Amino acid sequence: MGILWTIIIGFIAGLIAKFVMPGPNEPSGFIMTTILGIVGAFVASYLGQALGWYQPGEGAGLIGAVVGAIIVLFIWGMIARRRA
Repeated sequence: MGILWTIIIGFIAGLIAKFVMPGPNEPSGFIMTTILGIVGAFVASYLGQALGWYQPGEGAGLIGAVVGAIIVLFIWGMIARRRA
């Protein structure tokens, strides 16, 4: 059930991040949006645990996942701009 929640929260976080940071270099599609959100949730969990905001084994919630997805989307845009 935890994996299903991660996918659902990841998809929602990816949608919100793409809404907050639109651009021509953003990934599109259901799968890429979900992957963006899931990677964002993992980034937020890792950074939150490193900074002491979350306990070990505790994941980031929706807001943390959105912030992480925005960070991942920003990095994606920087890499895509460099390629073009």
